[in-house]
Amino acid sequence: MESIEIKTLISLMSKIPGLGPRSARRAILTLLQNPEKKLIPLAEQMLLTAKKIKLCNICGNIDVHDPCLICKDDKREIKTICIVEEISDLWAIERAGTYKGRYHVLGGVLSAIDGITAEDLKVNKLLEVIKKNEVDEVILATSVTVAGQTTSYYISDLLKEEKVKVTRLAQGIPMGGELDYLDEGTIGAALSLRQPVQEN
Repeated sequence: MESIEIKTLISLMSKIPGLGPRSARRAILTLLQNPEKKLIPLAEQMLLTAKKIKLCNICGNIDVHDPCLICKDDKREIKTICIVEEISDLWAIERAGTYKGRYHVLGGVLSAIDGITAEDLKVNKLLEVIKKNEVDEVILATSVTVAGQTTSYYISDLLKEEKVKVTRLAQGIPMGGELDYLDEGTIGAALSLRQPVQEN
């Protein structure tokens, strides 16, 4: 029978997306069976990261630097911005290794039910960056869900007044697909074959 301390660890671990109670129990057991080499280094690194982690005030990425390393990289193309829903989507595109522009992390999608507005998605910040850097192209990489597409249409409509090309990811992204679950080749192909957003 587990102690209160171990039960608490399992409970906390099970809150991580993708881990249920059983998976969390197995993970904790693995860590506890070799605490010197597994549990303690993990706990120390998590604490260290928690103290250093910051949210980039330009793109919304998470890093130990603000601005993040992507926004600080002068080799990145500042005139192209890829709009993603979550940080996990940004990381997925970076894993593909083909995109060399900047990002804007929305932190979600427009949702009247959840009370998420354009202000929550830092759309005004996006417009500031577009004007400041004289951005040529905005790539919409929101999910192919109703909420994702609604957000995509809202942003593309907002950008009609700006002199900017608006494109979206092309073939290879399945209906309802999330970037974080796709392989690097699929993401790379979708970026390379991106298409102009059609105005209604």
